[in-house]
Amino acid sequence: MSEIDVVRREFVQLWGSMAAFWGISPTTAKVHSWLLAATEPADADEIMEALEMSRGAVSMACRELRDWGLIFSEKEPGARRVTYRPATDPEKVIKNIIERRKHREWDPILEGFREWIPRLLSDPSPEAAVVRARMESLESLVAQADTIVEIFLKEGLLGRLGLKLLRNVARDKSAAKTTKAPESTLVEELILEES
Repeated sequence: MSEIDVVRREFVQLWGSMAAFWGISPTTAKVHSWLLAATEPADADEIMEALEMSRGAVSMACRELRDWGLIFSEKEPGARRVTYRPATDPEKVIKNIIERRKHREWDPILEGFREWIPRLLSDPSPEAAVVRARMESLESLVAQADTIVEIFLKEGLLGRLGLKLLRNVARDKSAAKTTKAPESTLVEELILEES
């Protein structure tokens, strides 16, 4: 087995095991990583053979990856064969994943908090006050994270954060300081700039 085959196999296994972190099945992640490591678009038969999966599993994985905007299906004019190629722009891939997860997970919890907190205001019990305070704290944290995500989705926070971090490190070095500004301060500055 060639070195490229070994690396591909290890990449597919690792990417598959990390699937839960971004909200997809290991099977879907394996198809995605295999396509990322392929040099040419591939059809379902090639994916099935390479990953030893059923047609149904490959079909479902490809459908999910298309929905996430992580792969594209292509059909040559006059041909029945559909091939799949991955999106390869890392920032776009990350944005697609974050946007999908935000819509599926963060938006519903924020909507819930914004409905439940006012309802708890009408309950004078000490228990309601404790639960409301906890929910307000969680809502605040999720809302801050949501703001950061919105900035990233709109403008690419990572690049801006990196430039700000470099600028702060250079400023700190020129002032002969040995510590740099904490990351939370940099994020807060970016959020203030957006307001």
